[in-house]
Amino acid sequence: MKIDPLYILPNLFTGVSIYIGILAVSYAFIGRFELACWLVLVSLIFDGLDGRVARLTGTTSKFGVEFDSLADVVAFGVAPAMILFFYGGFHYGKFGVVVAGLYVVFGAIRLARFNVTTSSNEPNVFIGLPIPSAAVFVVSWLLFEMEFLKQYPQDSENIFLLPLMIASLIVAFLMVSNVRYPSFKKVSFEKISFGKVIVLLMIILAILFIYPIFTIVILISLYVCFGPMRAGYYLCVKHFYREPKE
Repeated sequence: MKIDPLYILPNLFTGVSIYIGILAVSYAFIGRFELACWLVLVSLIFDGLDGRVARLTGTTSKFGVEFDSLADVVAFGVAPAMILFFYGGFHYGKFGVVVAGLYVVFGAIRLARFNVTTSSNEPNVFIGLPIPSAAVFVVSWLLFEMEFLKQYPQDSENIFLLPLMIASLIVAFLMVSNVRYPSFKKVSFEKISFGKVIVLLMIILAILFIYPIFTIVILISLYVCFGPMRAGYYLCVKHFYREPKE
């Protein structure tokens, strides 16, 4: 049976994403937490490439979908959870174990639900927080705390750790919730002028270059908070503008 070499390419990117996730866990185990967090962010790039390459080359397959989900569990489930636990979560005993465990389990449930409820077409919205976004939230806030401790070493250590543990638990529940999040995979640039797109990208890149960690933290935090805020807004509108019963 002859195998088309093109089918290997997207799955190769998926395999690289898994390998980088394992590297992140390994570096976290030996105490190189900053490198481990950046590796999770690098894994995000390969996770985005595999699907796009598969669609561009017409090599999408059921195997690729399942392989990608397994990669996401490792790179964006196990890796961030273990980095957070090794960084300081173990200080909180059983609570630290529960946070790490529920994050991984709920992330796996989120991926399984996505696979069985989503058609071959890309969705306009995500039901529940996507696991890559949850991973970026966890590691970016860890990077922010590490940077803070570098700038102000005289302050008490791990001042953001307990709030981050609680936030990670909330993020885990958001992954299995019915809260809707926007998907940017179907964004159309046809109505936007090329010049405006370039200007916007240059501004974003400039800010990222000057304040990379702070910018990532702000953007991902806004995205995570957007879902509950949107849901709360529609609940309030539905409650206050409900037609009175006759």
